[in-house]
Amino acid sequence: METRDKNQDASPGMIAPDTTSPMQAEIAVETTGTGGTHPDLSKAKKSPTPFQDSLRRLRRDKRAMVSLGLLIFFILLPILGPPIYTHIGSTYNSTTHGAIGPEKYHDPFNQELDRQDEDPSGQYWMGTDGLGRDLLARLMQGMLISLVVAVIVEIINVLLGISVGILAGFYGKWIDQFLARFTDIMFAFPGLLFSILLAGIFGSSADQVFSKVPLIGANGNARLVLVSIALALVGWPFMARQVRGLTLQLREQQFVEAARTTGTSDLNIILRHIVPNLFSIVIVQVTLDLGTTIISEAGLSYLGLGVQAPGSSIGLMIYDASNLVDTHPWEVLMPSIVLTIIVLSFSFLGDGLRDAFDPRSKD
Repeated sequence: METRDKNQDASPGMIAPDTTSPMQAEIAVETTGTGGTHPDLSKAKKSPTPFQDSLRRLRRDKRAMVSLGLLIFFILLPILGPPIYTHIGSTYNSTTHGAIGPEKYHDPFNQELDRQDEDPSGQYWMGTDGLGRDLLARLMQGMLISLVVAVIVEIINVLLGISVGILAGFYGKWIDQFLARFTDIMFAFPGLLFSILLAGIFGSSADQVFSKVPLIGANGNARLVLVSIALALVGWPFMARQVRGLTLQLREQQFVEAARTTGTSDLNIILRHIVPNLFSIVIVQVTLDLGTTIISEAGLSYLGLGVQAPGSSIGLMIYDASNLVDTHPWEVLMPSIVLTIIVLSFSFLGDGLRDAFDPRSKD
C-alpha cells in the first residue's frame, strides 16, 4: 500500500523509484521477451493529424457527403456530357438542314423550328424549347457557363481576400487602418445591385469589345467577363475580413515568434506559416460563396444582363420558358430544379466543412 501511494505521489516529470522485487522482474522479462518490451506496445498506433480528424468528421456528415456527390455529378456532366451526348443517336432528316446526325441536332445552338416545345423523347431526352433546340444540350451548356463564372469569381475573391487580409492582419498599424477602411467602403455596395448597375452601363460596350474574342465573345457570352468582374468586386471583402481575423491570431503564436527570432523574413513567414494555416477558413468560405455566385449569375442572366441569345445559361433558360409555365412547365422546372440542387449542395457542403474543420462553430 505504501509503495503504491508513493508512486502515485510522484510528479509526472520524474521517474518513480523501482520497487519491484527480483522475482517479479524475472517474471516480467519472461513475459515480455528478451528485450523487456511487449511486442504489441512497440507498435504504438500513430495518432491522426488534425487534418485527418477533420476529414473523418466530414465523412460522418451524411448531408455533406451526399451534397459532395451531387456536386461532382453536376461538375462532370457539363464537361463530359456534351462529347458523349453528341454521338448518341442516328441520322435524322431535318426539314431545315436535311440529313443531320446527333452532332448537329444535339448542338445547344441548333434550331429546328418545326419541332418547338416537344416533350422528352428518344431523340431529345429532355425535349425542345420554343425554338426547337435540345433542352438537355442547352442545360449542360448553361451549367458549364455558371460553373466557369463561379470559379473565375472565386479565384479573384481568394487572391484579393487573402492578400488584403494578410497584409492588414500581419502588419497592423496604418496598413490595417487603411485596408480596413477600404474594405468597409466595398462592403457599402449592395452586391447584386452593383452588378446590375455595372452590367447595365457597360454591357453594350462589353458586347462590342469581347464579341470577337474566341470562347469569351462567341454565342452571346461577351458579358460574362463583365459579370465576373462585377461579382468579384463585391465578393472579396468578406473573405478579407475572415482572413484578417485569423491572421491576427496566428501572428502571435509561438511558431511565428520563433521564426522571427531566427531571422526569417516576413515574406517567408507569411508563405510558410500564415498561408497554410488559412486553408480551412478559405476552403469553407469558397464553398459557401460558390452557391451565391452561381445564383447571382443566373439572376443577372434572367434579367437580361448576363448571357445573351443565342447563348445558354440556367437563368436565361428560366427566363425564356417563364411564359410557358401553364403549357410546358417542364421547360422551366428542369433548369430551376438543377439550379436549386446546385446551390443547396454548395450550401450544405460548406456547412459540413465548417463543422468539420471548426467543431466549435456548432456551439
